[in-house]
Amino acid sequence: MFFSVYRPAQRCQGICGSRSLWNLAMLVIWWFWPLLAVCASDSFRLKAEEIMKTTPVIDGHNDLPWQLLKLFNNKLNDSKANLNTLLETHTNIPKLRDGYVGGQFWSAYLPCDTQNKDAVRRILEQIDVIHRMCQLYPETFLCVTNSSGIRQAFSEGKVASLIGVEGGHLIDSSLGVLRTLYHLGMRYLTLTHNCNTPWADNWMVDTGDDKAESQGLSDFGKRVLKEMNRLGVMIDLSHVSVATMKAALQLSKAPVIFSHSSAFSLCRSRRNVPDDVLQLVKDTRSLVMVNFYSKHVSCSKDATLSHVADHLDYIKKVAGPEAVGLGGDYDGVTELPRGLEDVSKYPDLIAELLRRNWTDTEVRGVLANNLMRVFLEVEKASNNMQVPEEEPIPLDELEGSCRTHYGYSQAPSIHLQIGALLASLTPLLFSLHLL
Repeated sequence: MFFSVYRPAQRCQGICGSRSLWNLAMLVIWWFWPLLAVCASDSFRLKAEEIMKTTPVIDGHNDLPWQLLKLFNNKLNDSKANLNTLLETHTNIPKLRDGYVGGQFWSAYLPCDTQNKDAVRRILEQIDVIHRMCQLYPETFLCVTNSSGIRQAFSEGKVASLIGVEGGHLIDSSLGVLRTLYHLGMRYLTLTHNCNTPWADNWMVDTGDDKAESQGLSDFGKRVLKEMNRLGVMIDLSHVSVATMKAALQLSKAPVIFSHSSAFSLCRSRRNVPDDVLQLVKDTRSLVMVNFYSKHVSCSKDATLSHVADHLDYIKKVAGPEAVGLGGDYDGVTELPRGLEDVSKYPDLIAELLRRNWTDTEVRGVLANNLMRVFLEVEKASNNMQVPEEEPIPLDELEGSCRTHYGYSQAPSIHLQIGALLASLTPLLFSLHLL
């Protein structure tokens, strides 16, 4: 029979050795896990870049032309306005390259204070500056007007440059102006900005800051949408009231877009899209291109890239993966999420989606393919052989004291003239009566 002999020193040596090994293991793990996390992060970023080399970003809304007006009065040949070196903006050519931006809807925008004044002149100037960007930097920008042009730009490694007109006030309630802007390259029209037009209500109706005037869309507003469908101009519902959203989604014969809006359920800004409208987006195969403005992402100045990814996740969940796109609103906003400070940061956002188990197909959809699908369907629904809408907006629905009345029927003009004459004679008649 053998008896074990207790040897304290030997046991201590074993325990101490185990503790040393344990401490060493903890040290290795302490260094290993952060390293592993960094490697994993790098792998998602590398995968994002590989995907974006063949499917680059098509962004739905960038206000660089507005910055060119404010900073340089559209003088592109000013050395300070050089898009290769411009530092004051979220957007320049190196940043576009770093962000794998292959398609951009440039916003042709003027504020609401141009309504009933010089809106048409000013929007022509903003469309002109977009065309001149393409002319001045032909190695970078290719101005295009259709989906095949986007594919051509992709194949040439250029940024497909398209025009979106932001604000229905910029057509001055004229179907002729709408058609003219189409011929100049406009391929979406945002029905309102932060004001009502005489034919459509804006989002501030839902906050109580504006009164509903058209209950969504007036009869003329419906004719505007019908003409946009005929031409092949995408209907953009960012900035409009919920009633306008629903009316347009029900009326349009083609899918519509929200060029820069997010999910209302995650941030209760009326600039965002509520769930019942997201269901209509799903039913009509339309598209919500998520906005990066911090106040529309987290409802505060403090937002992060992760918050933006939450909006993408949410819209995908409610409306489906084909309903999600990107509309950063760069150079049109003052606060941007941490991690998305300029257009170069798109690969980081795509890496985050991959980290959240988005499939390659879903990622390619949000990058470009969902917008391309909508654009193609809008093109297919267009019909230039169809008779154009010609009935103008009623004269009494227009505002502004500087308008002439050419082309309207004589009866209203005569009544207006008689009314003005009577108004001017009233004091005279009154004085004669007193005599």
